[in-house]
Amino acid sequence: MQEDLQQAIKVLSTPGGVVLVPTETVYGLVCDWEDDLARKRIYELKGRSENKPLAMFAASADMAASSGVQLNAEARILLEKFAPGPITVIAPGDEKYPTVGVRIPDHEFIRQLLELYQRPLASTSANASGMPNVLTPAEAIKELHGTVDLVIDGGTLPCDAAASTVVTVCETPCRILRQGPVSEDDIKAALYQ
Repeated sequence: MQEDLQQAIKVLSTPGGVVLVPTETVYGLVCDWEDDLARKRIYELKGRSENKPLAMFAASADMAASSGVQLNAEARILLEKFAPGPITVIAPGDEKYPTVGVRIPDHEFIRQLLELYQRPLASTSANASGMPNVLTPAEAIKELHGTVDLVIDGGTLPCDAAASTVVTVCETPCRILRQGPVSEDDIKAALYQ
C-alpha cells in the first residue's frame, strides 16, 4: 500500500492529475481540491454537467474548515458522529465554491492518503454520469470517457455498498438530499436529542 500511496501523492501533486480510488461505498475519481485543470478532466471523464459540484474528501472537519468550508454547529455534530463514514455534509463555502459537500471517508487507503497528502481532495463517483455506481476498477475504466493517471485497485467492492447519505445544513432544519446508510432518524437523533 505504501507504494500506491506514494504514487497517488505524486499524481495529485502534478497539475491535472486524476486518480481512480476505492472508497467504502463505490469507486471514485479524486484530484487536488484546488486543481482546476484536474477538476475539468474529472467532468470530462464522467461526462458530468459542470453545474454539479464535486464533493470534498477531507481527513477531518478542521481540514475542510481550513479550506474555506464554513462548518456550523450542525455540520460539526454530524461529521463528529458519523465520520469517518458514508455521510456527505453540504455546508456554505467561499466565493469560488458557494456550497461544499464534505465527506470524511472510512476507507483505509483514502484515510492514509489524506493524512499524508495533508490537503483535501475533490471527488466524485467513478461511474459515467447517470449510470449505476461501479464496484470494480475495470467497470470504471470501461465507462469513463478517457483515461486516468493512476488506478488504485482495491478489488471488488461489496454489491450492497450504498452511496453516502447527503445532508445539507445550508437550511434550517437540515435536509437529506440523498438517502444512504445514515438514516434520517440517525441524523435527527444526533442533532435534536
